Amino acid sequence: MKLGTGLFTCQRRPDDDRSMTEIYDEMLTLGETIDSAGLDSMWVSEHHFAEDGYLPATMPSLGALAARTENVELGTCIALAPLYDGVRLAEDAATVDLLADGRLTLGLAIGSNPREFESFGVPREERVERMTDLTKLLRASWSDGELDYDAEFHDVSPDVSVTPKPESDVPIMFGGSVRPAVRRAARVADAWCAPSSISIEGVRKRKKDIERVREEEGIEGDFSVYVLQHGFIADSKEEAWEAMKPGYFYIQRRYAEIFSGESVDELDDERKQELKEQAIFGTPEQVAEELNEYRDALGDDIHFIFRTYHPGIGTDAMVECIERLGEEVKPLVS
Repeated sequence: MKLGTGLFTCQRRPDDDRSMTEIYDEMLTLGETIDSAGLDSMWVSEHHFAEDGYLPATMPSLGALAARTENVELGTCIALAPLYDGVRLAEDAATVDLLADGRLTLGLAIGSNPREFESFGVPREERVERMTDLTKLLRASWSDGELDYDAEFHDVSPDVSVTPKPESDVPIMFGGSVRPAVRRAARVADAWCAPSSISIEGVRKRKKDIERVREEEGIEGDFSVYVLQHGFIADSKEEAWEAMKPGYFYIQRRYAEIFSGESVDELDDERKQELKEQAIFGTPEQVAEELNEYRDALGDDIHFIFRTYHPGIGTDAMVECIERLGEEVKPLVS
């Protein structure tokens, strides 16, 4: 089982008096730590127009992380596909992949926040078709020679040759939890990422469905399954929970606002308990035990994204958690 971490969102909580420059410096520090800890991947996330500065620019951030790291896979989890100009994303992603010596994975999703679609002037009802069209355009852009693709939602001539080209194919990962989204990933993408809200059994069923769809439709090539879950490591279960809780609850409240488009002042107690039960936290041994439950259910070939970035809980605490994830947990799950 591969093991990565993130997701960098670079949010500044209301009780955080640091500048945005300092918060972005924190991301680079944590990125270097992930690489030196021997973990397999690191990830950035994307949203727009957020008061707390939620990271909107995935490719510049990954370019900076590429320059500060050597071995770790770099990825978006998730980039909001319908909001991009396809050619510009193809150019930017290829550039990042070259800077990273072939370490980029491009995760995409359809998005949901009404404000983002309205502000970008993108019809929300077209988001599924736009993501599929974007994926085809990206692959055409990275292939040898002219584009040779008549994009439905992107005004670009099929006669142009998009440059630069990545040295090898950039894997495209789709997010989503509902059956149509999972099957779309099986048919169109190279990988699927299971959201943190899905149980182990739910991921197992979706993984089997992906395998069935690809076999029945004769789709060849490798396909990867990523699993996302929030967590933290400390000397005890209680200490780990207290360390992650403020940032974890903060980001979940903000997600509730992003997904609904409405203000959420506070999570209710039932939701907080549900989130606590979903998360994986504790000593390295306790965390490894829970991760191995995923490996036992899903197989050795899954890639687990253990989300240790919780806004505003302190750089030193996250550095120590990442180091322990690589040094103490990874040997127990590899």
